[in-house]
Amino acid sequence: MKKKISYHTRLKRRLLLNQIFKFIFMSTIIVSIMVLAILVIDVLQKGLGSLDLDFILNMPSSRPERAGILPALLGTLWVIGLTALISIPVGIGTAIYLQVYADKKSWFFKALNINIANLAGVPSIVYGILGLTVFVQLLKIGPTVLAGALTLSLLILPVIIVSSIEAIKAVPSSITEGSLALGVSRWRTITGVVLPMATPGIMTGSILALSRAMGEAAPMIMVGAVGFVTFLPDSIMDRYTLLPMLIYNWTSRPQDAFAQIAAAGIIVMLILLLLTNLTAIIIRNKTQNRVD
Repeated sequence: MKKKISYHTRLKRRLLLNQIFKFIFMSTIIVSIMVLAILVIDVLQKGLGSLDLDFILNMPSSRPERAGILPALLGTLWVIGLTALISIPVGIGTAIYLQVYADKKSWFFKALNINIANLAGVPSIVYGILGLTVFVQLLKIGPTVLAGALTLSLLILPVIIVSSIEAIKAVPSSITEGSLALGVSRWRTITGVVLPMATPGIMTGSILALSRAMGEAAPMIMVGAVGFVTFLPDSIMDRYTLLPMLIYNWTSRPQDAFAQIAAAGIIVMLILLLLTNLTAIIIRNKTQNRVD
């Protein structure tokens, strides 16, 4: 006969396992934060000396003391802005359809859900190959701002869709049912009740997805973003460069001066990412207070 383990013995084992896993997870977090802090300190030490107004407003140059990031900065703003205009409405619309209108028992709904979940884990370089094949070559858009924005939109759409679905799910069903019971149409209920309450989650997920897109370089190489541009993009059909591409170009050069201005470019990117995340926090807090 097997010896019966007492309740207190099982409780001690669970508490011990809890302490072990807590120690492992806390150690992992502490090590990750330390590595991140070391990298940030190293970048600040190398790049702060090169970061000034001339660095922001100058064109790229083969001479590091004259090099700047203006075309890459404007190209990044062009591409990310256009990506937001494309991906956020499409992502929210898809989430509304899947959560509200789609037949959840149909094979199409199940297949679509599985594919969206799988696409969220596809490496970014695959989206670059897709963008090169479809947008640049098949649709003849060429290596332009529009092709880059469409490629990044495909990259972040699964994240926006999933976060929007979860935000819509979080809206209490009693509120939706109450609105419908009062005779309000389903569309008016969605636009006037569901979406305002889901806006904090939707905007947070969307802006964090855009933050990820801002740092992508691999898919942009595939769709024609060049590393050295000495002109400013005037429209969505112009050639362009991005901050990650320019930083990669500088870090590939052997001179220490280029490593220093590359670090300054990284600081600018970090500032943009922090501002983007701060925007997400502000939007979330304001919309949450309005809903409350």
